[in-house]
Amino acid sequence: MNALIKSAKIIDSNSKFNGETVDILIEKGIISKIGKSLKNRNKIKEYNFKGLHASPGWFDMRANFCDPGHEYKEDLNSGLKAAVKGGFTGVMVMPDTEPSNSSKSGIEYIINKTKGNIVDALPAGSLSHNCEGNEIAEMYDMFSAGAVAFTDNKRSVKSSSLLNRALLYSQSFNGLIIDFPNDKELSTGGKINEGVVSTELGLKGIPTLAEELMVNRDIYLAEYCNSKIHLSNISTKKSVELIKAAKKKGLQITADVNSYHLLLDETELLHFDSNCKVTPPLRTKEDIKALIKGVNDGTIDVICSDHTPEDIETKQCEFDNAAFGMINLQTSYAAANSTGKITTETLVEKMTSLPRSILGLENPTINEGSKANITLFNPNKKWNLTKEAIVSKAKNTPFIDKELTGKVYGIVNNNKIEIE
Repeated sequence: MNALIKSAKIIDSNSKFNGETVDILIEKGIISKIGKSLKNRNKIKEYNFKGLHASPGWFDMRANFCDPGHEYKEDLNSGLKAAVKGGFTGVMVMPDTEPSNSSKSGIEYIINKTKGNIVDALPAGSLSHNCEGNEIAEMYDMFSAGAVAFTDNKRSVKSSSLLNRALLYSQSFNGLIIDFPNDKELSTGGKINEGVVSTELGLKGIPTLAEELMVNRDIYLAEYCNSKIHLSNISTKKSVELIKAAKKKGLQITADVNSYHLLLDETELLHFDSNCKVTPPLRTKEDIKALIKGVNDGTIDVICSDHTPEDIETKQCEFDNAAFGMINLQTSYAAANSTGKITTETLVEKMTSLPRSILGLENPTINEGSKANITLFNPNKKWNLTKEAIVSKAKNTPFIDKELTGKVYGIVNNNKIEIE
């Protein structure tokens, strides 16, 4: 694959061209030359967009592809197509499928089925067997087969004893444990954030306490085990404060936030839009302010899509019965960028180098001689997502026909290129 990318501003702190507007010549999937006004002597296809920026390829730490088991909602192929449209050259695939990804064979299934794709699909293995929270899964076998982390996804680990054992056991091979902090006894039956809006709508709320109690527990367990842990789907002001204090103590705590939690608050649910019914729920404007501050000051390390496809039957029904989740791979960057309160440099860091570093992956860079793993985008371009433009099988998103800021043009990776 050969390409000449014209007049792109480099956003890559590890590149000597960081901040410069240059041309990028790619030959056979390798960046062969970077410079001003490069000559196209071999009549290579050129790509030139107004306001073009180029960064190392983005990586999403939370993608649900429903494969195997619920391929009618999304499969690996359609999910990776959505990743391309969203600017991602790599995704970590969640394990709570049917059957769950709890063994070596499950990890190999993901790797083999996605081999050769422009997007790298890296499987997470389940933390507990079948994500049931009763016994530790075959973590070392999955790690040896290619699992990059271990999590039960949205099935928060209820047993402190099990999580304690998992944290200790994973140290023997430097495995990463990821937990979604949620006290099920406090959150079960809740539909939206507990507060003024839930009272006004007459819906059972999910209190912030359900998250914050478990954040506190997970931090204490990580300290007790002298182990690293990644806290996922952080959504409240108090959680940010707890994580910040833990990091100040020198504990090995990292955390992520879903991009839509940085933009949408609980008032989106005043019209019972089931596409905004997510878990953790959309919180208050005050929580959003704290989350954005946490992103900017380094308390929150990663921004995720939390891409969660659902079919029409599970979304277009009575609000109480509607499933939780929204698709977000195509809109993840734009949702975070549309807040207008996070710099392009910070967003790129939270979507490239930090997630890969947390997972122990090699970070791509835009330098001569490097493999071309690049995302091309314009942080200032406004656009509207149409239903027809959605490449996911599912359409459960509140962003249809909403103006967003930050447009992805395409990606380069694995000696392949997909640019609009």
